[in-house]
Amino acid sequence: MLRALAVDDERPSLEELLYLLNADPRIGSVEGASDATEALRRINRALESGLDGPDAIDVVFLDIHMPGLDGLEMARLLTGFAQPPLVVFVTAHEGFAVHAFDLKAVDYVLKPVRRERLAEAVRRAAQVRETAPLIPVHEPDPDHISVELGGVTRFVPVEDITHVEAQGDYARLHTPQGSHLVRIPLSTLEERWRSRGFVRIHRRHLVALRHIEELRLDAGSVSVLVDSVELQVSRRHARELRDLLMRRTTGG
Repeated sequence: MLRALAVDDERPSLEELLYLLNADPRIGSVEGASDATEALRRINRALESGLDGPDAIDVVFLDIHMPGLDGLEMARLLTGFAQPPLVVFVTAHEGFAVHAFDLKAVDYVLKPVRRERLAEAVRRAAQVRETAPLIPVHEPDPDHISVELGGVTRFVPVEDITHVEAQGDYARLHTPQGSHLVRIPLSTLEERWRSRGFVRIHRRHLVALRHIEELRLDAGSVSVLVDSVELQVSRRHARELRDLLMRRTTGG
């Protein structure tokens, strides 16, 4: 049973698509979104849920011409995820088929949508999803981390991140250009980025060694200056940090 998301900015078209999909016995559930921003928020929630999670989405039925981010741009963003949902384009325009299949679309359905043609697209999506476990899963790009900004997913270079701040089950990534909140615990990022020169200095902070500008000692307390921001170093982590910085400067 496929879990589907239908995206179309024209309400009558969206309602018709939802009706037809609900009538297909291979569709277990289907939701609607009226633009790419709303759809990306829903897909981000699905990706956080995992392939077998309660919010998972298997396939997106996607219009192309929409205000703001169009369907092709949205599909291009999805290719950056490790395990994106399948995409079926549903559009009134024939001229984008080549671009659509370059983006690995499962099918390209023209409006007005015929029940039989949509059923064929669902069959293809179900077939691809059934064989998907046999396809090697690519690891996320280790040089970037995806963040959501205004409903749009962007990919921030890890090398730009100066430090990370714990905020409950979330982490705030700080860069010279601004900060981004991601739903990843600090401990997970510490493990993932240890080999990339990130070190824990406090229960709330992870810093990139290459971005440390100063190490400050004051009456027994230790702090570092990172991108003009002073961060306290806990006693527990002070010695390890000094040793790492020493080895870094001496090349040891």
